[in-house]
Amino acid sequence: MTRGKWLALLCLAPFAVVFVVFQIAPLVWVMIHSLQSEETGWGLDNFSRIFASKFYLQAIQHSLEISFWSSLFGIVIAVLGSYSLHKVDSKLRNFVNAFANMTSNFSGVPLAFAFIILLGFNGSITIMLKQAGIIEDFNLYSKTGLIILYTYFQIPLGVLLLYPAFDALREDWRESASLLGANSWQFWRFIGLPVLTPALLGTFVILLANALGAYATVYALTTGNFNVLPIRIAAMVSGDISLDPNMASALAVILVGLMTFVTLVHQWLLKRSYHVAR
Repeated sequence: MTRGKWLALLCLAPFAVVFVVFQIAPLVWVMIHSLQSEETGWGLDNFSRIFASKFYLQAIQHSLEISFWSSLFGIVIAVLGSYSLHKVDSKLRNFVNAFANMTSNFSGVPLAFAFIILLGFNGSITIMLKQAGIIEDFNLYSKTGLIILYTYFQIPLGVLLLYPAFDALREDWRESASLLGANSWQFWRFIGLPVLTPALLGTFVILLANALGAYATVYALTTGNFNVLPIRIAAMVSGDISLDPNMASALAVILVGLMTFVTLVHQWLLKRSYHVAR
């Protein structure tokens, strides 16, 4: 091995140590403890209890439903926003991109507090909508409220991911299609959407994974009273009454499995997008 390769490996060593200590080791610990039970010892008893319990199945269902719908609404709005950015002035485009980059990191306790002020039971927007007769009742702390909240922090991330994808649509393609007699619908049906599909699906998968692992925002909003997987895991690790780290490990393995599946789909879509681009 040459001196340059040894130097490269030496520079990589600190990263490898951090990766093993903070990524691989905790994952191995969780997987080992997911197979341990205080009552039956080693086995799949924790997973059997999870899939036999309506309470845990409800947590999985709520996590998937909120993640799916918030990702779907988020990507629809992000597509419209990203496409519009390509049609506006460059100064406004740069401002919106910078704003999206900033708001994509606006989550957790500050985001929950902002939504409570705006859309809580006595929130300013909620009161105005009630006085205008548009709504009769709205519960921010329900599944519908959480979908709205999740959708908010999905939109900036979706815009940042989709905006570069629209650069693949060349203007001369539209002009050529128009000269051949194609209308706007036909252009998007046969040219635009096929080119953007890998990016759209890949972005949707990333948004789905982003929502599945969200914890701080939903905890700050509902104080841990809404039944989703991250809340259940945290309650079993830090709770005084329901302390059960082995069961929490099993739930974490299920969550990791869902996110791993999402990541594998994303990687497959990236490869497909690369082959389509070539």
